[in-house]
Amino acid sequence: MNNNAAAIFKSLIVYAVCVPLAVFVGYTLTNPLDYSTLGFYGIVIMLLLTPLLLRWHYPLLLLSWNLSVVVFFAPSKPPLWLPMVVISLGISVLERVMSNDRHFIRVPQVTWPLLALAAVVYFTAELTGGLGVKALGSDVYGGKKYIYIFVGILSYFALSARPIPLEKARKYVALFFLGGLVMFIGDFAAIMPSALHFIYLVIPPGGFGLDEYGNQTLEFGETRMGGVAFSACSVVFWMLARYGLRGIFMSGKLWRPLVFMLSFGLIFLGGFRSTILLMALIFVFQFFKEGLHRSRLLIPFLFVGVTAVALLIPLARHLPWTVQRSLAFLPLDIDPTARGDAEGSSDWRLNIWKALLPQVPEHLLLGKGYAISTETFNEVMGGSTLDSSSFDAANNPLALAGDYHSGPFSVVLVFGIWGTIAWLWFWWGSLRVLSANVKYGNPALRSINLLLYVAYIAKCIIFVFVFGAIQGDLGQFAGLVGLSVALNNGMCRPAPKTVQVSPPVVAAKTFPMPRPAFQR
Repeated sequence: MNNNAAAIFKSLIVYAVCVPLAVFVGYTLTNPLDYSTLGFYGIVIMLLLTPLLLRWHYPLLLLSWNLSVVVFFAPSKPPLWLPMVVISLGISVLERVMSNDRHFIRVPQVTWPLLALAAVVYFTAELTGGLGVKALGSDVYGGKKYIYIFVGILSYFALSARPIPLEKARKYVALFFLGGLVMFIGDFAAIMPSALHFIYLVIPPGGFGLDEYGNQTLEFGETRMGGVAFSACSVVFWMLARYGLRGIFMSGKLWRPLVFMLSFGLIFLGGFRSTILLMALIFVFQFFKEGLHRSRLLIPFLFVGVTAVALLIPLARHLPWTVQRSLAFLPLDIDPTARGDAEGSSDWRLNIWKALLPQVPEHLLLGKGYAISTETFNEVMGGSTLDSSSFDAANNPLALAGDYHSGPFSVVLVFGIWGTIAWLWFWWGSLRVLSANVKYGNPALRSINLLLYVAYIAKCIIFVFVFGAIQGDLGQFAGLVGLSVALNNGMCRPAPKTVQVSPPVVAAKTFPMPRPAFQR
């Protein structure tokens, strides 16, 4: 009887919650696309997913890292990894509070510079207009970039909140890199059946291939397919982490080099020179770090490289337009439109950098920050018929918004000398950790640690000399070092040397010799 009463009581509670909720949801369906309605749906979905998040928040965090999914019902449609960092870190903190067996991994070489950077960003924001977010009702613009930086800092602590067991390392690394596979969907909006267009609520369509009316178009070889390129990068990163170059080309399994080379070739469809340079640097660094320049692979790779260059010289002009644009940094005979498009982008950046260089000294002690008043925005960037040619380079709308397309300028101009010191400190500490984990880490994690190390170095070079932005790249840098810390349970140290102590030499005991008889 008592069991029946308990079951009836539980049923009443369920009905008391579900019936009013169902009535309210039905009422909100009268205006389903209103922001408040979408926000309410998001809260309901989060409550329903709470048991799943409590159990699987860490793998979901790794999956969301390179996943091109946005939270479409939230203001500004942030990428999924932003709320997942906050949720996962919050759950990890609660687990630490509730259990003495849970401990965060302590790596002061990374923790202290990140905390210093967070302090610099906060005080710069407070002294230059505040942390306002216009999408949330503030009077100033620019707060979105601060959010990206703070969440980027928190992402390291979320990833390094727990050690990854060795038996799950490969699965978690696959989640981390292969989440980017779905990015190619955004490039096919033009040919996607209308019944499936709801997909683009969560996976935004690519920003290229728009005609004069803003409609998405797709022409293979002519439209820059950035989603396909980044999906191919995900496969390349995963294969390098899983097998290494030695395991790809010397395993005797034909599918590995075929998939690797096909994925590497698809990267050219994006038309991004910086991505090609990044992948080339990673390939070269990993080739030498694995010692393949002393192996039998050296001659075949040299032969393939020389043959590719010999074929590119006469055939470059006949390659797809996106491939030609990717190769525009080389002295090849390519389509003038492809070279002009690439050089126009480079000239635009160089003009902004030259114009902004004289401003660096006046912002060394206090950076510019990101805050933009409503008046400035309406005057410079709010016009519907904005013509960027009417502004000088220093007052270019993107430059005023802090989008300098230059890593060094995005640090020193926005956060001054103090932000630069904290940023370089973070790089130095991260490289120490990554290098130590390659040298002294578990041999089973060798290929993963090596890929994280060389990818970090290559990204530093691209950030300084080609393209970068602290608000966009901080999360990527923190993700690489945070994953390494989680996989190796901190910063690996050399094994202590065992000193063999020789046993003490004991002098042989002597006995007096008996005297001869004649001496007695």
